[in-house]
Amino acid sequence: MAFASGKNAYGISDRSGFRYKLSKMRKEWNGSLVGFDEFEPKQPQLLPLTQVSDPQALQNPRPDRVEPLVISVGLPTVDNPNTLPVVGFTQVGEATVVIT
Repeated sequence: MAFASGKNAYGISDRSGFRYKLSKMRKEWNGSLVGFDEFEPKQPQLLPLTQVSDPQALQNPRPDRVEPLVISVGLPTVDNPNTLPVVGFTQVGEATVVIT
């Protein structure tokens, strides 16, 4: 099928309804055929976003280490076996309270 072309080929703008030469009309991203002075390019906000991957798993996972919590100092007992032994510690002096 042959289409019209040349100096006598005209088209009607889908936006304004004005008549333009067919060679000067442009097709927009949404399929509308508009005049050269009405043409609007596609906005960057309408473009698809780039694929951003967010990995959810670790490559070589290891289980958490459970360390015993040691807070007391003294000889180990049956109730608290995680105490640190005291080596060479002797108590010297007394605690006094001064009231003025």
